[in-house]
Amino acid sequence: MVISRGVSATRTVPEAVHRRRWLILAVLMFSLLIVVLDNSILNVAMKTIAAPPPTGLGATQSELEWAVNAYTLVFAGFLLTAGLLGDRLGRKKVLLGGMAVFGAGSVLAAVSDSPAQLIAFRAVMGVGGAFVMPATLAILMNVFERDEQPRAIGFWVGGVGIAIAAGPITGGLLLEHFWWGSVFLINVPVVALGVIGMLLLVPESRDPDPGRLDPLGVLLSIVGLVVLAYGIIRGGELGDFGDPRVLGAIGAGAAVLAVFVVHERRSDHPAFDVSYFRKPAFSAAVGAGTLVFFAMMGVTFFSVFYIQSVRGYTPLQTGVLVLPLAVTQLVLAPRARLMVERFGPRAVCTAGLLLVAAALAGFTLLGRETPIWVLEVLFFVQGTGMAYSMPSVTTSVMQSLPREKAGSGSAINNVFRQIGGALGVAVLGSVLSTSYRAGIQDRLRALPSGARHTAGESIEGTLAVAERMGPAGRALVRPAHDAFVHAMHSTALCASAAALVGAGVVALFLPGRPESRGSGGAAAAQHGTEADPAQAER
Repeated sequence: MVISRGVSATRTVPEAVHRRRWLILAVLMFSLLIVVLDNSILNVAMKTIAAPPPTGLGATQSELEWAVNAYTLVFAGFLLTAGLLGDRLGRKKVLLGGMAVFGAGSVLAAVSDSPAQLIAFRAVMGVGGAFVMPATLAILMNVFERDEQPRAIGFWVGGVGIAIAAGPITGGLLLEHFWWGSVFLINVPVVALGVIGMLLLVPESRDPDPGRLDPLGVLLSIVGLVVLAYGIIRGGELGDFGDPRVLGAIGAGAAVLAVFVVHERRSDHPAFDVSYFRKPAFSAAVGAGTLVFFAMMGVTFFSVFYIQSVRGYTPLQTGVLVLPLAVTQLVLAPRARLMVERFGPRAVCTAGLLLVAAALAGFTLLGRETPIWVLEVLFFVQGTGMAYSMPSVTTSVMQSLPREKAGSGSAINNVFRQIGGALGVAVLGSVLSTSYRAGIQDRLRALPSGARHTAGESIEGTLAVAERMGPAGRALVRPAHDAFVHAMHSTALCASAAALVGAGVVALFLPGRPESRGSGGAAAAQHGTEADPAQAER
């Protein structure tokens, strides 16, 4: 007997859940919104937080960096553990717990009296965020049938893009009317609405046979990821990855993760089955996602400085200028599945990453007075490339794993992207800083040693020193702009190269066009998993 793919008898999702699946996706995207939105909002508030009380907290540059890094450090360290606990205890429970912790951390961060308190409460928010991010994607995989998962993931990816762009706009509006703590307090109503939606709509799901707990594996993953992320972040701060402290941290983190892999391979109840990395579709997709986030986070880092420091736009205007990047993803990402069905994930993802690489290389066209529409075109091309590549990559990762392992699969997906993003900011930030210092140092020789050091750290430092010098400092402004633009060009080419490597990886290892698009077994074979029994029944 042949059972068609569209017949309800082939469904693995309960009918009641299937009917409300798009409402569930809306709740999941709303929950994801706060995690992504919060980090982009914080970037807008940095200058205000650095101001002396009562306007801000009087935070130093190092304290501001750790307000960001504390979140990243904890978030990366707990992602895998959060995914594993979701599979074991229930993804809805983990998601609700993560939202509650994130909301509590937001309230505490908003009322912080010192930079130290802010850093500590940002770490609390990182714990909550780590439990939210993988749970949303894992639940998505369990409420949509396999043939609808690519479209749903497209909406999920598009939602991330719009949240990134909405951050600066929201932050700019809040800071125009309220105090700096409002950028954290805005999370509270979002959390409340998200929790209500989850309680009413989101079903519980878990691994029906999770096996015994692997506490040693969980501990090794947390320690290894935290130490590795710390080393990467520290290298970016110092601008020197050859520093013994940086090498020691990165080496120690890598060593602990190597022990984790050996332990997982030998264990009869591993926290995560590392044999999944033997599947080319899984490994290639994870690697490509890591490289894309490496390139994208580094570009996000310097594009904000270009728009605000060189071109003179406000944070609110910056958010508006970034909208083409976000809106393109929101509109096109859900439609990427149509291209994949026609041409296959390999061709679509490779073409998308080539577009990303071209857009990043296009930043070399930008100068101090380039028409701003050129930047908008680059953001549009970049967003188009992301819209067609990231859903394909994410779908390949998630469909390479059994549905009951969706939480750990989502966590692995996000862990590697976080590491790639942290490396992008650190490595490309170091390239930017080194190139900028080389371009501006001759202009700073006449300054006192203290001012020379401050002015040479970044374009913001140079412009701050120039402002304190009054009319005499105006001679530094144009050289600072020129030095930054040159440094941006060098950094953009490095980011473009990373995206090109990602394109090469997916071109070699992602599955091509399925021979029979209507066959569930063929589609499943492309992703290295078995077809559902009902779909394979003959």
